[in-house]
Amino acid sequence: MAWEPIHDQPYTPVPYNPVRMSVEDSLRASAELRAKMDQRRTVRAFSTDPVPEQAVLDAIAVASTAPSGAHQQPWTFVLVQDPEVRAKIREAAEREEQISYAGRLGEEWLSALRPLGTDQNKPHLTDAPYLIVVFEQRYYLDGDEQHKHYYVDESVGIAVGMLITALHLAGLAALTHTPSPMKFLSEVLNRPRNEKAFAVIPVGYPAPDATVPDLVRKDLEQVLVRV
Repeated sequence: MAWEPIHDQPYTPVPYNPVRMSVEDSLRASAELRAKMDQRRTVRAFSTDPVPEQAVLDAIAVASTAPSGAHQQPWTFVLVQDPEVRAKIREAAEREEQISYAGRLGEEWLSALRPLGTDQNKPHLTDAPYLIVVFEQRYYLDGDEQHKHYYVDESVGIAVGMLITALHLAGLAALTHTPSPMKFLSEVLNRPRNEKAFAVIPVGYPAPDATVPDLVRKDLEQVLVRV
């Protein structure tokens, strides 16, 4: 049975009494997570080695627990493994990226990208064994009737953040790829008109010769404001 959002009626309240962690356990868990996530890096060179599908499915399941506006869960995760489909996505993406890097992005944006060494060539779209194409559902279709979703960008953005975290904790590498424009993804994957592509996330293991830029993250005091 298809899931349908609830309109104009409250959800039935149910008890929520999770086991409260001790202070020591809470501090230990938060420190371990912080250390693990500090090792996360965006990877652009992927091995073609297969990865366990269940780990990818579990990560998507984690992402789908994200909070969303009015609990409407306005996301679709399309898991792409077929090499022919991935090749079509790469061809279309590189066609758009060629135009973007030729000037459509604008000099300021191109200047910001240069230190990263990116260009219009996107081998990760065919090297990585999986692509997760995330779509945001701009509205809900009930036959020909449309129902608006709320806080769609925010909800899907949170879900993608949780997805990237879950993939990293499962020992997998990922890249958040957002070719612009992305309408070709709806066409290649035959998605309905209420869905708009949000991101393409290649998933796999880093290639043996993979490198990443020697970046420095802002420290906690640079991003934290105490009030």
